[in-house]
Amino acid sequence: STWTLGLREMTEPWKGAVGCLGVAVFFAMTIGIISWQALEQSPEEWVLRGRDAGMLWERGRGALLLRALPAGRPVLAIAVGSVPATEPPPPRDRCWHDGRQFCYSWEEDAELRLSLEPPAAPGTECYGVRWTPLRPDVTLKDCFSMANVSWYGGPSIRAQRWPLNGAESPAQPLVSGDLGTNPNGFGPVVERYFLGSTGVTVTVAPDVPLLLSLESHRQFCLETPSGRAEPLHYQLCVSAHRSFPRRWEPFQTPCSRCPTHLTRNCPPCRSPIWRYHGPEGSAAKIKRGLRSLVRRLRRHRLQEGVVALGERGTAVLAAADLVPSERRKRQAPALVEPLELSITLSPYAGVTSPLFLRSLRGGEAAGYWLSRQPRPGGSSIPLLTTWKGQLCARLNVSSEAALGWYLARARRLRQALGATYVAFEGVEGNSFLEQDVPAPAELAGDGYTEALAAALATLGNGTIISAGTRSSHLPLFVQMSPLRSDWSHAGLKGLIPSVLHYSLLGYNFFIPDAVGGSVAGATPGDPELFVRWLQIVTFLPVMAFGTPPWLCCDAWVLNLTRQCIQRHRDFVVPLLLKYTEEWQSLGYPIFRPAWWLSPTDPIAFTIEDEFLIGDEVLVAPITEKGQTWRDIYLPGEGHLWLDTNTARVFDGGTTLRNYSASLAEVPVFVK
Repeated sequence: STWTLGLREMTEPWKGAVGCLGVAVFFAMTIGIISWQALEQSPEEWVLRGRDAGMLWERGRGALLLRALPAGRPVLAIAVGSVPATEPPPPRDRCWHDGRQFCYSWEEDAELRLSLEPPAAPGTECYGVRWTPLRPDVTLKDCFSMANVSWYGGPSIRAQRWPLNGAESPAQPLVSGDLGTNPNGFGPVVERYFLGSTGVTVTVAPDVPLLLSLESHRQFCLETPSGRAEPLHYQLCVSAHRSFPRRWEPFQTPCSRCPTHLTRNCPPCRSPIWRYHGPEGSAAKIKRGLRSLVRRLRRHRLQEGVVALGERGTAVLAAADLVPSERRKRQAPALVEPLELSITLSPYAGVTSPLFLRSLRGGEAAGYWLSRQPRPGGSSIPLLTTWKGQLCARLNVSSEAALGWYLARARRLRQALGATYVAFEGVEGNSFLEQDVPAPAELAGDGYTEALAAALATLGNGTIISAGTRSSHLPLFVQMSPLRSDWSHAGLKGLIPSVLHYSLLGYNFFIPDAVGGSVAGATPGDPELFVRWLQIVTFLPVMAFGTPPWLCCDAWVLNLTRQCIQRHRDFVVPLLLKYTEEWQSLGYPIFRPAWWLSPTDPIAFTIEDEFLIGDEVLVAPITEKGQTWRDIYLPGEGHLWLDTNTARVFDGGTTLRNYSASLAEVPVFVK
C-alpha cells in the first residue's frame, strides 16, 4: 500500500508533462498543416477556361493572366490597379452556376466580371473583361505588360514607333488631336485596338471614357477618369495558333463596303500633289502664283498632277467676288490647267470672318456652331476655341441643318473654283474636352471626328480629311501629320512606322507628308534627306511635294524625281489596286510589316525600317544620314526574293548583312 501510494505521488508530475507535451504537439501539427497548405498552394489559380485558352489569377502581384491551352503558353499579363489588396483571398466565384463567367467582388472597391464572348473571327477565342467601381473615388486601371510582347495599334504619336513598346506618354484621354498644337498628345488617327505579338488583341468599347498611358518597354495602361465611377470594359481575343490574327476584327465588316472609286482606279494615286506656297495676299496674287507654279512644272516636264491650295488661299479666292459666278465657273479651271486643283477647308470660322457673320443672319446660327450646354432657362453660349492663332467657332456636327449648310457650301466652292479635290483640316480633337466643358453624349470622346468624317464622305470621290477614328471604311483619304525636316523619329525615321500604323488600323489610303518634311528641322534643304524621303514615298499611295526638286537640289535629283513618279504610276499603283481588293474581301492591310510573313520570328517583331506591299514586294530604304549600306531582313522562311537592283535571288527568313545602296538606289525585292 505504501509502495502504491508512493508510485502514484511520483507519476502525477509526469502526467502533467505528458499532457502539456500532447497539447504542444497538437498546436505544432496544426501550424505545420496550415504552413504546408500555404506553401504548397499554387500562386496562380484558374478562374475561367475556354477551349483554346484560359484566364488565371496570380496572387503574388494581383494580376490576370491569359494562357493558351493545352500547353499553358503565356499570352498576356494584366497588372490590376483597381483594387488595394495585392494578395486577395482565394477567388470565390459568384457566377459559379454559369461556366462561361467568373465574378468576384472586392468589398467596397470594385467588382470584376470575366466572360467568354462569341469569337470575333474564325480561329479566335474571346474574353470580356468588365470592372465596375463600387465607390466614386475608385480609379479603374489595368496595365498590359510589354515583357516578351510587342504591341501595335492604338494612337498615332509625334515620333511614331513600331512597335509601341518604345513610346512614352503620360495618362491622357485616348482622343485624336493635333500634334502641331500639342506635340505630347495623341495624333489624328486613333483606334481603341491593340495587337500583341503573342496573337492577342485588346479592343475597348467606344462608349467607355478612357485614358491611356505608355511606359516605354514596361507596359501600357488603360484607366477611367477619376471621380466619375465609370466602368472599364474591354475584350481580349487570342488566336488559336501562335501567330498574329490575319484578319483585323474591328475593320473586317466595314471593309466589305469599301467604295469602288478606291478599289478600281484610285484617281489621287496616279498623280503627284504639288503644294502651293506662293503669295496669298489677294485673289489676283494667288492666281498669278498658281499659274507661275504650273508653268514651272511644265517647263521641268512635270505637267501631270494636283496643285494643292491651303486654307488661307482657298478663303481668299472664295471671298473674291470679282466676276459673276457663272463666268467664274468657266474661267477658274484655267488656273492650273493641265493640272488639277485641290482646295482646303476646315470646320472653323473666325468670329470676325464674313462666313461666321453671314451665318448669324436670321438667327440661324444658334445651332450651326458648338455651344456650351445652357443652364435651365438660359441661352446657348458659343464654345469659342483657337484655330491657327485666331479665335473661332467650330461647326456643330450634331445638327443636321449645320451639316447641310456646310456641305452645300463645300460643293459650291468646289464647283466655283473648278477643284477636283477638297481637303478638310481640323477634323481631329474634342473642343469640349480641351476646355474641360461637359460634352453632349453624341460628341463625347472622338464623336466629333467620327460624325464629321461620315458627313464628309457624302461629298464623293476626292475628299481628304486630316483625322480618322472608326472611319476606315469610308471613301476618304487621310492626310498624315506633318513631319520634321530631319532624320529623327519625328522626321524621316517616323515615316515607315506611321505607314505601318495607319495601314494596320485600316487606313490604307493616306497622303504622306511632303517629301523632305514640312516642319522646319535641323537640316532644312538637305538634298540627301530629300532623296531618301522621295525613295520611300515612291511606294506609298500618293506622292506629295512641298518644295519642288529644282529649288532644293541638283539636276540629277530632278531627273530622279521624274523616274520615281513614273515608277510609282507604272509599278506601285497596280499593286495598290490589286491588294485593295484583298483588303476589301479579307480585311488584310495593304502595307504590311515584316512579321506578316514571319509571324513567329522575334526578329521581325521590331523591324521598323522595312515594309511589304501585299505579300510580294519588300521595300527596305536607308533612313540613316550619310549611310550607303544597311542590314535587310528578308521575311518568310521558304520564300525566295529577287533583288530588283542586282537580279540576285535570296532565301526568305534570312538577313542580308551590309547590303550596299548608293544615294540613287533603294533596295526593293520581289517575291
